[in-house]
Amino acid sequence: MTTSPRGHGLTGAPPSVVVFDVNETLSDMTPLADAFDRVGLGATAVEAWFASVLRDGFALTAVGANPGFADVASEALRGRLSAAREATDSARTGDRDGLDEAVDDVMGTFTSLSVHPDVVDGVRALREHGTRLVTLSNGSTKVAQGLFERSGLLDSFEKLLSVEDAGAWKPHPTAYAYALESCGVAPEDAMLVAVHPWDIDGAARAGLRSGWLNRKGVRYPTYFTAPDVE
Repeated sequence: MTTSPRGHGLTGAPPSVVVFDVNETLSDMTPLADAFDRVGLGATAVEAWFASVLRDGFALTAVGANPGFADVASEALRGRLSAAREATDSARTGDRDGLDEAVDDVMGTFTSLSVHPDVVDGVRALREHGTRLVTLSNGSTKVAQGLFERSGLLDSFEKLLSVEDAGAWKPHPTAYAYALESCGVAPEDAMLVAVHPWDIDGAARAGLRSGWLNRKGVRYPTYFTAPDVE
């Protein structure tokens, strides 16, 4: 979890609060590849599935809904499994138990992930500098809590925030406003850290500073607001 001077660069005093995204930013989703293999979808389907979850969550947010992340994720997974099994005997005989078990297998893996190897040292270093740490996830607080309990980091975070309580998924401005209000800070005194450019853009439009974790070594999309640091 390091940054380089790319992007706008930070000016003024450092932020007093760092707001972390959770899914993919802190959690290592690599084990999902094996889970997708186990249920017959193939490891390469993970990225498309996760992208579809975000797409549908964003779409529902745009029309005023606030769906639960697990509900969208499970249903998107069920649809992919049903399509993949369409021509099999189990699908023709209506083997719903097998389908439910497959969904439970994948979602169970998703809720028991570990943090990326660099997260523990990075989080502890920030705490040693006196930085307040919170999370803001499109997923549930319960999933974030389990992630940090397994990594021994739970005490490092002041608050575990979820858009379930904000009323809108990120990158809607309501989500970032909720985090700022919960922490009692002005936008310029908070920094969002995330791997998702859409999250960086949303935070920037809400007035927060931003740090992009480029875990995949890709180019930052020019159509999104550039991060302050990378």
